[in-house]
Amino acid sequence: MTYLGLFTAAFLAATLLPAQSEALLVALQLAGHEPWRLVAVASAGNILGSAVNWALGRGIATFGGRRWFPVGPEAMARAQRWYARYGKWSLLLSWVPIIGDPITVAAGVMREPLRVFLLLVAVAKIGRYVVLAAIASQYA
Repeated sequence: MTYLGLFTAAFLAATLLPAQSEALLVALQLAGHEPWRLVAVASAGNILGSAVNWALGRGIATFGGRRWFPVGPEAMARAQRWYARYGKWSLLLSWVPIIGDPITVAAGVMREPLRVFLLLVAVAKIGRYVVLAAIASQYA
């Protein structure tokens, strides 16, 4: 159940919903769970959540005007400008709070191929969790 909770928190944190996975990963590591498992589970959930954002971006023409859609037109325009300027390499910032999620949606809007998207997002997300686990290991 611990790993399911971490996966869920990481998944939600990667979507446009507010959630926090980093503190949970560190807390679980400090509680004695194996860092490599925590990194694997959190990364899988976080990458999958970003893939959902990418898919939403692909279908934004259908959903963009809906009241429930979590990205406003101004935030989406900023993300698209950012993505148009920096291209696929901006996905390496997908781990950054606040700006990372709209960038993954913009990648879908801009029709970034899924293979490229997943590779760059995986590098960013896994890298972030590895750094967190390494820091936490200093205190475990």
